Amino acid sequence: MGEMIVSLDDDIPLDSTRARFTNLLKRHQQLTDRLTRDSDKMIFDRLSKEFEAARASQSQELCLDGEEWNDGLLATLRERVHMEADRKDSGNAGFAPVSHPEERIAYRVGNKVIYCLEGARIGIQYETSFAGETYEIYHCVLESKSFLEKMNVLEHTIPFFLPLRDLENDLLSSNAKKFIDNVGDLLHAYVDRREQVRLIKELYGNQIRELYHSLPYHMIEFAIDDCDCKVMVSLRYGNLMCELPTKVRVLAWPMHQLKRQCTSPRLSKLASQAIPVRLSFAEDALRIQSLPEAYAEIVVNMPQEIEQIFL
Repeated sequence: MGEMIVSLDDDIPLDSTRARFTNLLKRHQQLTDRLTRDSDKMIFDRLSKEFEAARASQSQELCLDGEEWNDGLLATLRERVHMEADRKDSGNAGFAPVSHPEERIAYRVGNKVIYCLEGARIGIQYETSFAGETYEIYHCVLESKSFLEKMNVLEHTIPFFLPLRDLENDLLSSNAKKFIDNVGDLLHAYVDRREQVRLIKELYGNQIRELYHSLPYHMIEFAIDDCDCKVMVSLRYGNLMCELPTKVRVLAWPMHQLKRQCTSPRLSKLASQAIPVRLSFAEDALRIQSLPEAYAEIVVNMPQEIEQIFL
């Protein structure tokens, strides 16, 4: 039986696999968008209207800084909504809540606004932003059967792939203030990572290939096109509240063009081995800067760094 000779320069199978994988990623993203949009649309619309009505009914909005936002205030809000609910249920107009019904106050703490809702519920509205521009608004509604019982998450519009239930189980019964704050940090970090990826696609889409990311954007991988070598970037965020990666790896190895261009036997042998080399300068930039800023620095310095490494 004759032997089949396979050329190392024949990239047809690899191109076919890459095309299939790219198509799979596109279908995955479409399905994700559809699930996120359709499954939560009714809840989102209803809560948006309820929170808008709560905002319109407030007599004032107080901005809290530092120690003004504390467990004592949250306990007061819990007591207030339960007393108001009891007053309405009993129909006893002489039963005075902590504040008069007409004195409805909302509390703004950083990127969140806290409302007292009907039915002994506390609502938190989270406002997200990136680079000074406002993005999505998320809602979370807390309730408890009585003032003395622990609170739980009644409903929310937070993306299903973020660990809200884990935070609820770990914190809500023991430290409700920390739970509320951590949910805000979780949403802010998610939107920040997502927009960093969107921005590099928008600015450098012609240079980036094979971009992949997980739903919460805590795993990001992409390739950078370069005439002399191929560069693969891998980012991992060990904590979903991080805006910068906790683990970074940037690998580079020669392309076929570099192999063919090598005239020196020593350099040709080195290129043919195609052993990837870690680009420490790129990894350092990605650890301390946002993804778009680090990318701009990397592409400027990469030609010189690649020349020093391979040539």
